[in-house]
Amino acid sequence: MRTADRTGRPGRPGPPRPPPAPAWQSGGSTAHLLGTDQLGRDLLSRIVYGTRVSLLVGAGAALLAGVIGTVAGLASGYLGGWTDRVVMRVADVQLAFPAILLALAVVGFVGSGLGYVILVIGITGWVSYARVVRSEVLSLRTRDFVTEARAIGVGDMAIMRRHLLPNVMAPLATIGTLHIASAVVAEASLSYLGLGVPKETVTWGGMLSDGQLYLGTSWWIAVFPGIALMLTSLSINILGDALRDVADPKAYRR
Repeated sequence: MRTADRTGRPGRPGPPRPPPAPAWQSGGSTAHLLGTDQLGRDLLSRIVYGTRVSLLVGAGAALLAGVIGTVAGLASGYLGGWTDRVVMRVADVQLAFPAILLALAVVGFVGSGLGYVILVIGITGWVSYARVVRSEVLSLRTRDFVTEARAIGVGDMAIMRRHLLPNVMAPLATIGTLHIASAVVAEASLSYLGLGVPKETVTWGGMLSDGQLYLGTSWWIAVFPGIALMLTSLSINILGDALRDVADPKAYRR
């Protein structure tokens, strides 16, 4: 905005007014409990809207990684032989690269977008599922119910689907819950770097990226999305620990 000097003539433009602060600070308003961003948009509404995107990416990526990892782990643990060697070598190769760097490379190649982010995070997270399922199947395939099913002529696919898969669902639920938290953080990291969900979609990572330029004057623009990300990840991890205790009562007693 322009200011006027003592003669009434327009002078140089004055400094831009900072966005309204949170309601409990000086200059704040109850109409915007957490303040507004640099464009005057309500920060609380944007954080709530960003929750939907983060949880959608987290749940979708965990589901995709769980399906891929479960199929690979069942085949690797039950069939053994060259199938086991191929699956584990592919897993070792993927583990040689940090997950975030691999995700950055794939997103940079295929492009950004909500579907691409879910696909990339899901593909880069299947290894943990496969390793856990494989270890469980290795101990289950020598059990009497599997040996007897094989003796009466039940096929390998039926054994894996009817007898092995139900017995690995408990650790899968625990890993899936914990993977949702890591997927939420991964999505925020990609959006912060501008390689995740498009800018026109509200995400916590994008809000952090926009607010880092105003930390000195309007700290709330970046701090509150960061707090939302931290609390969400912490809550999901606590839920995952609780599921692990329920799935393995003996370990909980120890």
